[in-house]
Amino acid sequence: MKPGATGLKRVVDAAGYSMLGFQAAWRHEAAFRQELMLVLILFPAGVWLGQNGVERALLIGSLLLVLVVELLNSALEAVVDRIGPERHPLSGRAKDLGSAAVLVALINTVLIWSWIAWERWA
Repeated sequence: MKPGATGLKRVVDAAGYSMLGFQAAWRHEAAFRQELMLVLILFPAGVWLGQNGVERALLIGSLLLVLVVELLNSALEAVVDRIGPERHPLSGRAKDLGSAAVLVALINTVLIWSWIAWERWA
C-alpha cells in the first residue's frame, strides 16, 4: 500500500490537487476555456429548458461531460508532450483519439439539447 495521507487530510489534499488541475486547464488550454464559457452560458438555459429533473440532468450533465472529456484529453496530451517533441505514430494516435473523444462528447451534447428543445417547441 502506498504511504500518504488518509481520512479527511486525503480528501483536502485531493481537492487541492483538483484545484491545481482546474488552474492548469484554465491557464494552458484554450479549448477548456472556451468550453467552460459555453457551460456557464448554457447552464442556466438548461435549467430553464428542462421541464423536469431528468431533462435538466441530461442537459447539464451533457455539458459537464464535455468538460470531463476535455480535461482527460488535455492530461493525455500533456503526458504525450512530456515524453518528447519527436513525432511518433503512437503519440499522434493518442492525441487524435483524445480529440475524437471530445468530439463525441460535443455531439452527444448537441443531440441531447436538440431533442429536448424539439420536444419543447415542436
